[in-house]
Amino acid sequence: MPSLTVIPDAASPSADAGFDAQADRVADWLLGSLEWNATLFHVGQYCGRWRASTAGRARASFHLILEGRCWLHRPGLESVALAPRDGVFLMRDVPHFLSPYADPGIDCAPRAMQPLSASPALGETALACGFFSFDGPLRDLVAQSFPDCLVLRADDLAMASAATLFDLMRSEALRAGTEPSVLMDRLAGLLFFYGLRHVARSDANARGFWGLLRRRGFAPLLAALLQSPERPWSVADMAQRVHLSRAAFFRQFGEACGQSPLQFLQLLRMQIAARKLTQGESIAQAAEAVGYDSYAAFSRTFKRVIGEQPGAWQRARRLDRSEAAGVTASETNRHRSETPGH
Repeated sequence: MPSLTVIPDAASPSADAGFDAQADRVADWLLGSLEWNATLFHVGQYCGRWRASTAGRARASFHLILEGRCWLHRPGLESVALAPRDGVFLMRDVPHFLSPYADPGIDCAPRAMQPLSASPALGETALACGFFSFDGPLRDLVAQSFPDCLVLRADDLAMASAATLFDLMRSEALRAGTEPSVLMDRLAGLLFFYGLRHVARSDANARGFWGLLRRRGFAPLLAALLQSPERPWSVADMAQRVHLSRAAFFRQFGEACGQSPLQFLQLLRMQIAARKLTQGESIAQAAEAVGYDSYAAFSRTFKRVIGEQPGAWQRARRLDRSEAAGVTASETNRHRSETPGH
């Protein structure tokens, strides 16, 4: 696990910069602790009076604008203009649709998506649409802290590096046609991570747990919990770190996270233990690293939080990695066979 250095609290510009950097590192760790999965539903382009939506499937979804322009419509909300390299991530299954018109009342109907063209004509819109999910002990805490809809803007300087991912997706779509590929799934997942990290780092969008993280003192506390999960932390210890009374700390933490500090600490410990098991450490080593001397107590807590016994969970992750390596190798070989000169 990356080291998280606790930065002293001080009223100075350098201390403020250190505070922000520490909050960012904690946010990165929490987002990185989740198991991401993105799957493209279709990729191609539309023209005419088209309408596209992923609503009604009880899944979180996304729409990536590869070329052209369109509008996002949601009932009771102002329509949102979308341009090339913009992205829409719907954290929950909410009613919505995309169309080429600003007025949601203009009659449009679902149309078959056409293969992506290297040079789309005026009025054509190229989209990559699909579904995503993430799992892990901290899933609900993270998900509840984000709005229903995230719109990533190509002209946002903080998202400038994501433009490369859009370009790679467009190149892959031209190669693969309307059939989504494993590479496009991976790229969509990376874009999703970029978007969540951007929101988590933005004070303007901070809410729930992310809002708590931006309060002075809380980022160093969470960094300390990550750095030393084996310590016998008490609520009083945590409250002292953020210079609050035990009652005030307990209340603020519960309001932001929907759980007590010790419940959060338990989730954090099991997430750290799960990561160590994935990295090949033994169950005894993982248990000791998060403060458990008893194998039985650790196994009970791990199963309650993660849903599986530590040994079964570790074996399943080994199998998942083996299968993923096989799929990647197969995709690479197929790509090579379709490339001239190979």
